[in-house]
Amino acid sequence: MTDYFCTAPWTHTYVSPQGERRLCCASREEAQFQKQYIDVDSQQGDFNPLTLEEHWNSDYMKDIRKRMLNGEKLSQCQVCHDQRLNLHTYQKYFTETLFPNMRKVIEEYTEEDGYTHLPPVSYDYRISNLCNFKCRMCGDQLSSSWESENKKFNRLQDDPWTQPQTREKIQRFQVEVLEEELQLAADNKTIEEIYWVGGEPLMWERHWSIMNQLIENDHAKNVTIRYNTNLSRTVYKDNHLYEMLPHFKNVNLCASIDGVGAVGEYIRTGLKWNEWLQNFKDGMFLIDQFGHDAMVFDVTLTTPGLFGLRDLFDVVTELDVKAYFKFTFAFDPSILMSPMCLPKHISVPLCDELIEYMKPKATHKTQIFIDSLENLKQRPSFDEEWPDTYQQGLKNGKGNIQFLEAIRTCRTTFRDILNEPAKEWWDAI
Repeated sequence: MTDYFCTAPWTHTYVSPQGERRLCCASREEAQFQKQYIDVDSQQGDFNPLTLEEHWNSDYMKDIRKRMLNGEKLSQCQVCHDQRLNLHTYQKYFTETLFPNMRKVIEEYTEEDGYTHLPPVSYDYRISNLCNFKCRMCGDQLSSSWESENKKFNRLQDDPWTQPQTREKIQRFQVEVLEEELQLAADNKTIEEIYWVGGEPLMWERHWSIMNQLIENDHAKNVTIRYNTNLSRTVYKDNHLYEMLPHFKNVNLCASIDGVGAVGEYIRTGLKWNEWLQNFKDGMFLIDQFGHDAMVFDVTLTTPGLFGLRDLFDVVTELDVKAYFKFTFAFDPSILMSPMCLPKHISVPLCDELIEYMKPKATHKTQIFIDSLENLKQRPSFDEEWPDTYQQGLKNGKGNIQFLEAIRTCRTTFRDILNEPAKEWWDAI
């Protein structure tokens, strides 16, 4: 097995809230490569989404499988290869955790041209961008609240998917095709894993009907359930999340949180910290049944979150639970929610200070805090990665942050959260 091999192209099917199919949520391929979506560069073309049947053994997917089996390093998998998103990559999850020891089976059921006789068994269908939060490192593609705000202030990007005619096609495709594909898989008991993520999945009617169907047809005991949820609610109509989850084979509920109190509420507009914490505590009984991965703090490390990380570490330590980490990464220097925006003379001493504080208290559940900070120290900062566009990127990013603070009437600002050296850097932008 090569370092670049992943089981996802043989087991997993992903659809974005805009109806595009990709290898997984972290893959970087452009949808037009698969001739299923509008060419976002030229603004030409039409929305031509693929059904699962059309996609699964398409020329594109067969080529991906051939190249992966030949040991090629695929550009589509850059995020995992470079660990840009997290240390524990999706590649490792699919290949080592979810579907280990599958290489021989894959080779047996794959033709020379890349055609596979294996059906998808892992589903990540993001059927809607419906969400009640406006997290500052997110955007309108993944949050309807973001989309509404951008529309109100004429800040919607002129992307093809935002055009009314295309949006109507997308919504029709979601209801008539995607929801039915997922329902059919539940009815036929072919699902081994579902990743519920959004948008906010606990707001989706179809999420609850699928979960109930899996329980009613006695297939839940064979299914691993994963969530990425803002955990602002655990009840929908007559459905209670914590009553349903014990029926399943395994549960991994990643509760998104990036800071305690005012810091967390700044990062995730819509968050009420005390309510969130109680919702998390109410689900901790699941740890007794499924282990410590059942209820996890899912941390996206942001710039303000870095300055509030000590408090978050203390809460995780006190609860004696696990944390997962992702980095807010960027492909241009205007994304000041990424901690890589900080110059090294600010970020490295802060990381060292945090590591020194955490080391005596860290356990195997919280070691990821330290590992992520050590990794952050090694990542190139924006001024190192984009020396020519760095200063203008900072100015653009600061303007965006201050605009959002104004329209959201924030009591806490980005600057309020920074330490003194970082405040000097911010003021100089």
